[in-house]
Amino acid sequence: MYSTTTSFTTRSLCTHFAKTTQFTHTALRSSQNKSSRRLSSARSVPVVADMFASLKSMLSNDNRTSSSSTAPSAPSRTPLYFHNTAPSWEELQAMVDKQTKELGVEAQDLETGPSNPAALRRTFGQPGEPRVKLYRDHAAWCPYCHKVVLQLEEKKIPYIIEKINMRCYGGKPPEFLAKVPSGLLPVLEIDGKIITESAVIQGLLEELYPEPALLPKDGTQERARASALMRLERRLFSDWLQWLCNSWGNDGNRAAFENTMDTINKELGATEGPYFLSNFSLIDVIFAPFLERVVASIPYYKGVVVRGQGRYPNLDRWFEAMETREPYLAFRSDFYTHCHDLPPQLGGCISTPESLPFAAAIDGTDGKNWHLPLPPLTATSLEPFCPGEDSARDRLRAAHQLVSNHTNVTKFALRGVGQPGPRPVSAPLSDPTAIPGMDYQTEVDAALRFVAAALLSGGEVNGKPAVEVALSSSQQQQGSSLSGAPVVPSLEYMRDRVGVPRDMPLPAARQLRAHLNWFIDTVAPSA
Repeated sequence: MYSTTTSFTTRSLCTHFAKTTQFTHTALRSSQNKSSRRLSSARSVPVVADMFASLKSMLSNDNRTSSSSTAPSAPSRTPLYFHNTAPSWEELQAMVDKQTKELGVEAQDLETGPSNPAALRRTFGQPGEPRVKLYRDHAAWCPYCHKVVLQLEEKKIPYIIEKINMRCYGGKPPEFLAKVPSGLLPVLEIDGKIITESAVIQGLLEELYPEPALLPKDGTQERARASALMRLERRLFSDWLQWLCNSWGNDGNRAAFENTMDTINKELGATEGPYFLSNFSLIDVIFAPFLERVVASIPYYKGVVVRGQGRYPNLDRWFEAMETREPYLAFRSDFYTHCHDLPPQLGGCISTPESLPFAAAIDGTDGKNWHLPLPPLTATSLEPFCPGEDSARDRLRAAHQLVSNHTNVTKFALRGVGQPGPRPVSAPLSDPTAIPGMDYQTEVDAALRFVAAALLSGGEVNGKPAVEVALSSSQQQQGSSLSGAPVVPSLEYMRDRVGVPRDMPLPAARQLRAHLNWFIDTVAPSA
């Protein structure tokens, strides 16, 4: 799951400053603030690598802090001691294998099987070496890379991936900069030629790989409408950012944004089907990354729910249709990831007081959304998710990611009690050179084994309630008991860096975050 350069997702990518009636979220460029709303001891991590590598970086401090007293103070906790009696990693792997067989979960073929963000080579069963090489970002934050990946997957164009850091969470390799001096992503390399700019890349892919066609034929009325819709997508981008990133003209910026959303809803109602054109097309691919980010960020920063409330029924129908498409669902992110990856890319997002309850729910600080039992994930949740959940499979997926990469995951979590790296980056939850606190490896390893066991057994360990097995009868260290003191910041650090889709899909990420909180609350109950 983890790689040494990856981080989960950034949680506190912005600082929450109180400003009269508004709060400004800006990308943190300084050391972590002790008054962070959630992660008081987490550090930043770079966003690169695979799943648990991502997991590594995604969990950190909630840098969503406030310069006034509006940010709630961290609850008083007294860490307890716990017994090192969880199953071994070998026993946990056997449990994973057993449940995988019982639930009929098949191993995915990353090269020819269903869409998967972890895949670096996709041939779709076609012979020969892929002509296309896509340079995209490690953390799956870049919306323009997102557009190109969706197009490649929908058209089943063979391609290989090389992941490159975004500047906000790491440096770029000299070999890449020699090819692309600007360093901007995405970049397509085809037959040795370098192409930049997502619109140019997508147009070229349609020319070189005309089947299946994702655009109407030139000269048709449908093609003219497609061109107009592309301009509407750019209008959405402009009006969204104008409201999201400005502290002035809130009412006017909101009105412009809502007018554009009304237009989009109207255009989606102009066809009998759920898509922008008569059939699924490149227009849907182009809109998908930004509409996804819109419905995540506007509740979080402005307190206005865009999806699932009936205000834009055709948009709701469009999302429902998109979530039946394998490529879209595989690369779909979640609200938490988007709300924290946007500030370092945009230079800051502006939050209004009305947004605070929504932000607490999305960040899991409301005491419900990242805690067991989890509220249902449905088409009408705050974060709508039409495919729904399968709790057993979701917990298994989270456990598999943890168990199969436990050495790297443990080391990553130990950054929560380690030292910041000597070469910090602008995304506060990214710290590629962070130094883990290896002195506490035994404690954190044991805690993560309890988390994995709970994921696999519904809260039981060796047939007994996991809490009963884990906790000492006394807060005093006895025998083989381990201190929960280093465990809490380590698990918080990891929890807040679980990135979607980089590390795992949303339903599995919810399970992992909630089970990490379960163990945190077990060994350090609030006073």
